[in-house]
Order: sequence, then structure tokens, then C-alpha cells
Amino acid sequence: TEECDIGVYLKRAMALAAWLGDARANRDRAAELAERGGDDGARAELPAWLEEIRAWVEDNLPPAYRYPARRMSWREAHVWHRKLHERGWVAPAWPREFGGMGLTPYEELQLHEVYETFGLNTFQNMGLTMLGPLLQRYGTPAQQQEYLPRILSGETYWCQGYSEPEAGSDLAALRTSAVREGDEFVVNGQKIWTSLAHEADMMFLLARTDPAAKKQQGISFLLVDMKTPGITVNPIVNLTGAKDFCSVFFDNVRVPAKNLVGEPNQGWTMAKSVLGSERIMIGHPRFAKSALQALRQIGANRGLSEEPVFRHLYRGLAAEVADLEALYVRYLDALRNGRQLGAEVSLLKIRSSETWQRIVEALRETAGEQGALDAQEAVGEGLSVHAAVQFLHARPATIYGGSNEIQRNILAAHLLKLS
Repeated sequence: TEECDIGVYLKRAMALAAWLGDARANRDRAAELAERGGDDGARAELPAWLEEIRAWVEDNLPPAYRYPARRMSWREAHVWHRKLHERGWVAPAWPREFGGMGLTPYEELQLHEVYETFGLNTFQNMGLTMLGPLLQRYGTPAQQQEYLPRILSGETYWCQGYSEPEAGSDLAALRTSAVREGDEFVVNGQKIWTSLAHEADMMFLLARTDPAAKKQQGISFLLVDMKTPGITVNPIVNLTGAKDFCSVFFDNVRVPAKNLVGEPNQGWTMAKSVLGSERIMIGHPRFAKSALQALRQIGANRGLSEEPVFRHLYRGLAAEVADLEALYVRYLDALRNGRQLGAEVSLLKIRSSETWQRIVEALRETAGEQGALDAQEAVGEGLSVHAAVQFLHARPATIYGGSNEIQRNILAAHLLKLS
């Protein structure tokens, strides 16, 4: 009705659309400008530090790392990790005092864009992206001195011990216990969906240390050597045929008390910090950008680049990726400025995972029969796209790290104050 402001805003939007063009027209216009900038035969001038990295990657990146059809294992990736470490480029987001590059959020995004021009995806490394920043904030000087250099060098590879069979999206329901006995904790229980646990040297683990406390209290954060007696790791084969996930069993596993991070029973605070880092990591636009590049390559390979329906589809998805990049930089910048992200980071996880899924769905449809086959389509000299694997990799993205349904509940409860 005229009594509500929403009607005024609607009429204003209608007038602006008539004057400036609707959302579809502006998406197409923005995409066209972006395409002109990328197709004029000239590469945009890069800052000196970034040009140095670009030239070195061009000369040194092995062919096996360019546009890999599947996520590489740590055994495959660690050689390149160590090369980057030797150059001082392995930890873009870490402060310089801890051995990182100290890049701003925008500079880090620029770096990933350079990597993407070579088909180089960032390898999963929870030590770098999750544990390292946590130890920089909560770890003791001894823990920082012992673990941070080994994360940087690749000497130690970490996995995350969070999810359990009865504690996935509701992580605070975890049952794995850690009982203090002298200078040790004795750990019993099970973790599941633990990425690359069969390759990991160490695990950062959440365990219940006070069973009488409320659900989100009485949890502690421990660092566990995966070679400790009593640990059993069973790999789980996923839909792509890879052994990316594992079940991990703990049977009277003894962990030194010095491996406790922070105070006893205060692990939930650190868990939320790591979950925020995980959602930032999951929300990184590189996954959607890589899929968008594959869609462009498949379209060009099939002569669809100038076909109106495909161009409109591609441009709309490209605009979504640009929006995602802007949101990512905003959140990352807030973190770098010392602000703790709360419930709002859930929005990034939702946007990233669902954008990625929309792109790979378009990729699968564009690839036709190839989109359902375990086969790669050549899209250029030494380049290929595996549409089916990309599609399958993206399917669980709306589930892991806390399902998107849970993320929407978090937004509703904490930002919109809906009960």
C-alpha cells in the first residue's frame, strides 16, 4: 500500500531501470567491458613484486600442476610447496614477522589471479590457512616456534579433527573425550570426513575435557601427532574415486599437555576462530573462478562463445563471480584489521558454494555427454577440462564447513534476530 515505504522503493527501482538499464543489461555491459580488457592482446601491467612471481611461475611450474583434473594429494603438492617456500611465497596472508608475505587482501587476490592464469589451484593446506593464523593469535611462544616454521617449510602437514558421526553441522555435540592424566591427555573417540588424514603428520583436534559442562563449554583444542599409538586412519573413497576423506579412531591416545592450545575448556573460542577461517577458505572465489574458466574453455572449444544463449549465461555467472570477489575482499580486509568476523561470514560460505555449483552445473550441461563421463575434453595444447569431476567436487560444497541450511539459520538468528 502507499502507507509502506517498500512501494516507494519499488517505483524508484523501476525508474532507475528505465533510465540506466535493468540488472541483466548492466551485467552484460560489465562483462563486455571486462572481455575487451582481457582480449586486446595486452596484459595489464603488474606491480613489480607480482611480475617477478608471474615470470618465475611461468618458467618453473611443472606441466602436471597446470589445470589438474582433480585435487592433488599432499604427496603430489609438497614439491611445489617447498619451491614456493624457498622463494618466501608460500604464505601470502601471514604477517612478515611469522615468515609470511604480509600481503593485503587485494594483493592476495591479485596473486591468486596470476596463479589461475597458469591453471595453478591453491592446494589444500589447513596448516597454512587455518592452524597457522590461530597459533599466531592463541599459541604460546614455544608452540609458535615449534610449529609455524614447519608449516611454512612443508615439513609438517596438518589435518583437522572436528566433525564426528554425531557432530557435523552441530559441532558442539562432539563426543571425543580427552581426560587429563598427569602431564598428558588421554583421547578416545572418532572423527570423520577428515580431509587427507592418511597423509597428515599432525592433527588439530577438538575434544571434550569437561563432560559436565554445557555443550559449547568443556571443549579443548589439542595438537596431536598422527604417529601416536592408538590412532587408526581409514580412508573413504569419494564419488570421484579419490581418497580425500578419512575416518580417524582414537583408542587411549596419549597427547602431551603442552600440546593444549589456549586454556583448558576454552576450545570453543578457538573452534569458532578456525571455523571462521575455514569459511573464509571455502568462500575463496578461486573455486568458482576456476570453474568459470573451464566453462569458457569448453564453450570456446565447441564454438559457443558468440552464441547468444551461452554468452548471456556466461556473462551472468561472471558477474556473480565478480560479486563474490568483492565480498571476499571485504571480509578478508576486516580480518586483517583485527576485527573478529561473526555470523556474517556465513554469507560468504553460502554465496561461494552456491555460485560454484551454478557454474559447474552450466559446465556439465555445456559439456553434454562428456559432462557425465569419466573423461577429459582437450581445450587447447596441453589443456583439458574434466567436467564430471568438477561437477562432483562442487556437490558437497554446500554441506562441508557447516551446511548452508545451518548457515542460513545462523544468519537469521544472529543478524536478523529471528527466533
